[in-house]
Amino acid sequence: MSDPTASAAGVTGTLEGHAGSPPTTAEPGREKPRSLGRDAWEDLRHNWVFWIASVLILILIVMAIAPGVFTSASPTASDLDVSRQGPGPGAPFGYDLQGRDVLARTIYGARASILVGIFATAFATIVGSFMGIVAGYYGGWTDTIVSRLTDVFFAIPIFLGAILVLTSFPSDENTSQVAAYTKVAVALAIFGWTSTARIMRSSVIQVKQADFVQAARALGASNSAIIRKHVLPNSLTPVIVVATISLGGYIGAEAGLSYLGIGLQPPVISWGIAISDAQTYLRVSPHMMMFPIAFLSITVLAFIMLGDAVREALDPKLR
Repeated sequence: MSDPTASAAGVTGTLEGHAGSPPTTAEPGREKPRSLGRDAWEDLRHNWVFWIASVLILILIVMAIAPGVFTSASPTASDLDVSRQGPGPGAPFGYDLQGRDVLARTIYGARASILVGIFATAFATIVGSFMGIVAGYYGGWTDTIVSRLTDVFFAIPIFLGAILVLTSFPSDENTSQVAAYTKVAVALAIFGWTSTARIMRSSVIQVKQADFVQAARALGASNSAIIRKHVLPNSLTPVIVVATISLGGYIGAEAGLSYLGIGLQPPVISWGIAISDAQTYLRVSPHMMMFPIAFLSITVLAFIMLGDAVREALDPKLR
């Protein structure tokens, strides 16, 4: 999974209209000044990449929440008489080795992959944001310790680190699906928060030097109040970009771990598991692998496209 730090490195602008800014009074006949968020939305609504990615992601989310909308077939029903049959009437994606409908298993597999991606992104964003705020706001020896800790975790590749964690704490048949999703997500987030921490630290260092932060400090506001009301809201823009791009990477990483047999385990339905089961029959039954790979690629691409569109809208240098 690529490091999104470089993709969001230029997104360090602060939000206008923050809590510490004086109110702006628009003169009669003059248009009211627009905020960074409104400018970003104006750019996004005219960006065809944003709309394509949004539609794809919306379809995938509906697929994960209500797979029955897209297929009435059971993903677990087996019929060995149709084992490895190709696409045809009643089964547009064909059947797998055990005679299960590939379309149903592909649609139901979206839930596991997307949930793991969301959980991993949430964990990494929360941990990385906290570490970045602490390092950037307090500075000094606190910044030194947090930065060196970040460097240690950053030196370990996310995929390799997740393999070490999951092989050390393997799942068994008694593990619930939610626990399995959480375990894989945490394994990815343990080594994936570093990019968010670096971006947040840089953004906080810039924001804390702003006049409205200095004014709040001069008025006697506590550090926690300054961070909560001024620093955090004005430092989230680049973090949102990193999180959006990372989500697609985490979905791909989950599929890779499940493909190796150390991520999600049957009876959980996952694109990575489906690809792993189909690899032996790639030459004689390519449909078993082709459709899960296609859905996985589209999902990852959709989130990357969305992240790029958001980055271009929020970064004034790219307009």
